[in-house]
Amino acid sequence: MTKAEIVANISKETGIESKKVLAVVEAFMVTIKDTIAKDEDIFLRGFGTFTTKTRKEKIGRLIKENKSVVVPEHKIPYFKPADVFKDVLVKK
Repeated sequence: MTKAEIVANISKETGIESKKVLAVVEAFMVTIKDTIAKDEDIFLRGFGTFTTKTRKEKIGRLIKENKSVVVPEHKIPYFKPADVFKDVLVKK
């Protein structure tokens, strides 16, 4: 499902104009990105938690150049679904 499909679905179900729904969805996504960038978690009860994970330093390979390179420790975004969310998936 794309962002446009999400906006259309929410607009249809709520009766709110698509432009307003798009603005809210965009603001929600920016808030998540900005909060995660500050190394803070976002907890949405019944949905899940947006957080970061730290990947340890490791040795990677540049196959074309046949070289080993060090990939430094870095953070990645991570979503952990709530148990209620997981239960919905198990029931289907």
